[in-house]
Amino acid sequence: MFLPFFHALRQAGIPVSLREYLTFLEGLAAGLCRYDIESFYIFARTSMVKDERFLDRFDRAFSQAFSGLEAISTEDMLEAVDLPDDWLRDALEKHLSPEEKAQIEALGGFDALMDTLRKRLEEQKGRHQGGSKWVGTGGTSPFGAYGYNPEGVRIGQHESRHQRAVKVWDKREFRDFDESVELGTRNIKLALKRLRQWARHGAAEELDLPGTIRASAEAGYIDVKTRPERRNAVKVVLFLDVGGSMDAHVKLVEELFSAARAEFKHLEHWYFHNCLYEGVWKSNRRRWDDVTPTWDVLHRYGADYKCIFVGDASMSPYEITHRGGANEHWNEEPGHLWLTRAREHWPDHTWLNPLPERVWDYTSSIGLIREIFENRMHPLTLEGITAAMKELG
Repeated sequence: MFLPFFHALRQAGIPVSLREYLTFLEGLAAGLCRYDIESFYIFARTSMVKDERFLDRFDRAFSQAFSGLEAISTEDMLEAVDLPDDWLRDALEKHLSPEEKAQIEALGGFDALMDTLRKRLEEQKGRHQGGSKWVGTGGTSPFGAYGYNPEGVRIGQHESRHQRAVKVWDKREFRDFDESVELGTRNIKLALKRLRQWARHGAAEELDLPGTIRASAEAGYIDVKTRPERRNAVKVVLFLDVGGSMDAHVKLVEELFSAARAEFKHLEHWYFHNCLYEGVWKSNRRRWDDVTPTWDVLHRYGADYKCIFVGDASMSPYEITHRGGANEHWNEEPGHLWLTRAREHWPDHTWLNPLPERVWDYTSSIGLIREIFENRMHPLTLEGITAAMKELG
């Protein structure tokens, strides 16, 4: 009965395996979810989606598989569409007033309604529009979409119109977790999770259940054991370009910074303008009177740190290649020398660029920095961040 659903998931690009599908069927047979659409949806998603990136695709495939009769052939109609009594009974109890329930009972009751629907599905040979009997669109039939009936079963309709349907069969809330969607803090966190190295450190505050069981069995009494909590041990130094052309990307960089702060316990950030020179700063409000020498930063954070630069790399080429080329101060050493030092000091390094990759070749300074960073430049998109984290890992 659920094979069309399984095929819809595979066609949507969700890597659901046959083993996961069989686990889903076993769970249904064992009664792990009640006969209502919400618990069925949650159980199916838990069983067959192992990566948050595919949640949006799952929602769309779910809606396609259970949206009604218009997308289903006549031969597969009874196999693909199942309307369990309990699902509709639950909705009946939840959504109808006592007066409406009494009206349905007076007209023959819920059982009569469902028996009639089954007969319609058995007899109907194709799509139907209008009328008062068949499952279709328009008209006054109790079964279908975009019509009116005081005790109907809505099938295949996008949203409620008269608020009279016994069951909203296919209403779903979509959430964007796909790699191709617009960036957001939560999505960025998802991409940054690719850069994780778990370690246990700090005070022993977490219950060590396996250790407690083992120690208690050996001692003959309850011997509670604790251990340090497992945390992300990755250490990151983040350099953020600010001002000038980067003003257009403030919101995007803020989202990245917020996600990085939440994801990495060991995160150090520094600001620069256009290109790395002899000084960086922690606060943009005090960028002129509280500058930290770049040499100090290089000496402070060891080679075990992951180094991430964020900037559009768009500037005069002289700011990278020449002494005195910086546009805000006189730099004694060219920018490319400082970038090379950073690259060599932190072997795990990358550059994230908020500009679309298709325009990179039109700016010579982007080409220069890509060359200095040995082509380790990625666009500031979910796909780009994911590739950068894989490279750093």
